[in-house]
Order: sequence, then C-alpha cells, then structure tokens
Amino acid sequence: MDLDLRLVRYAIAVADELHFGRAASRLMITEQTLSAQIKHLEARLGLILFERDRRPVRTTAAGQLLVERGRRLLADAGDLMAEIARNPAPLRVDVFTEALETPGRLVEYLRASLPGVPLEIRLGQGLAASLPRLLSGELDLAFGRAGWGSQELPDSLGHALVRLEQIGVMLPVAHALASYDEVRVADLARVPMLIFASREAAEWQDWQEEFIREFDLRLSVVVHGQGVSAATGAVLSHGHPHVTSLTLPPLDGVVVRPIVDPIPVYPWSIVWRTNRHDPRVDQCLALVREFIVGRRWLLPPERPWWTPVRDLERIG
Repeated sequence: MDLDLRLVRYAIAVADELHFGRAASRLMITEQTLSAQIKHLEARLGLILFERDRRPVRTTAAGQLLVERGRRLLADAGDLMAEIARNPAPLRVDVFTEALETPGRLVEYLRASLPGVPLEIRLGQGLAASLPRLLSGELDLAFGRAGWGSQELPDSLGHALVRLEQIGVMLPVAHALASYDEVRVADLARVPMLIFASREAAEWQDWQEEFIREFDLRLSVVVHGQGVSAATGAVLSHGHPHVTSLTLPPLDGVVVRPIVDPIPVYPWSIVWRTNRHDPRVDQCLALVREFIVGRRWLLPPERPWWTPVRDLERIG
C-alpha cells in the first residue's frame, strides 16, 4: 500500500490536538474533510487510529505508532526536499554542435548569470532531432532554426528569435575564391557548391538548399556528417565551397569568407516547452532577451541581405 504523507500529516495533527475541529483549523481544511480523510486512512490500514466517542479524542496504540513513525517520515521528507533544493537537477540545453558562436555565447552568459543553476550541455547535431527530446522532457532548451520547409513547431513548444547571423563560405585555401576578401553570390554561381549537414539537422540542410535554389547555384554533392571537423574534411576532399558560420575558429586547410550581394542570414531561435512551468527556464529566457538586445543580434545587416521567404514570415 502506498502511504500518502498528506494523510500522515492529518493524523499527526489530530493526535497533537486531540480534537478534530482544532486539527482541521490548523490544517486549514474543514472538519468534515479531515474526518473523512482519517476514516479513509483507517480503512486502507484496516486499523482504528482514533477513538472518536471520547472527549478529548483518544489515540489508539496503532495510532500512536503511526504518529511516532510518521513524524520521522515527514522529517525525512523535509530533509530530502531540502537536499534536492541544494542540489537541483540540471537544465539540459542542446547547443546543436561544437564551435557555433550563437548558442555557445548564450550558454556562457547563462552560466555566468545563474551560478546556482547547473547546465548540462548536449550536442544534438540539429534542432530537427532535438524536438522529440524537448517534447518528451529529455531537454529543457534547444537552439536552431524554428521551422523549415512546411514544418512548424508543435503548439506545446515556444520559440523566440535570438539572432540573425551572417553566413559565410568555407573554401579550400587553394580555391580561386579564397583570395577574395568578400565573395559575391554571383561569384559562387561560377563554381559547384557542396552542402554539408548532419542527418539530424534537416532545418540547416533545408536552408542551404533554399539558398542554392534562390540564386540558381550549381549543387555538386551533399555530404552528411557531424561537426566542424567533418565539414572541413568534406570541403577539402571535394574541393567545393560550403556555406557556414562566419564565426568559426581558424581551421587548417580552409578559409571562411563573407558572402555579399546579398548577405545570407540564418535565423537562430531558442526553443522550449510551454506545457511545463520551470521558473529556471523563465530566468534563462529573460537573460537571453537581455543579452541579444545589448548586442543588437536581432538587427539585420545594413547591406542587402537574404533569408528564405518562410523565415521572413516567421521573423515578421
């Protein structure tokens, strides 16, 4: 039989007061409710805990044993909750993959601003793969492109734009375009392109495909893999340009150059569950808003820029 600590608390109050009315007042419930709950407990135990036909109420031997052990149970439960409060479960945050500036800097800011909130970092390799984990409660926060193609986020997930990030192009150092300070979209139209994305990142592959279609670029190969090192290896192996974040750290054998005329922009969002309230998630969202406003991350480039039409509709 499962023991309801609430009923144990009720029994202790009656034993302390030896009066159902006073015990009910202390518990802030009605006397009728208290009496019914004690009868329910007695029925489940198959024992009489209180003799009610006496004034004051008398606690039976079984009742005294329940009250004595019950006080220990409540004390242990209180200690357990206090220990949990001192050692809270971590917030599980998916930052997509390593070396990406947008989720990386936001997580650094959250760590510094919430020293009492442990963050457990996951590398889900793509928001498309992280959505089921968000919905199941395995993740608390994730970063990525909120919606792609005809896909829309479920109603139980909230999302907020955190950055319009300028996208550049990764090139082998020996490539003809590697000597340019900026690479125009028209320049890319003269060479074959490579798409690199993890199979988990349907939203990132979709964005690249939209870019190539929009400007009538020539797609040579699609490579699936995970991480910046694998992307670099694909570019070096095939010798073709690949669009990527402009803020990657220096990489052996390749260079990353800005793309212009127009500047391609990737819309990063933070995503969370709306059907489970966690005040720590609210704190994180408030801090993220504070961070991005201070760094003007939501402002598009001053020069002509591009992002897929469906993203423009979501951005508003």
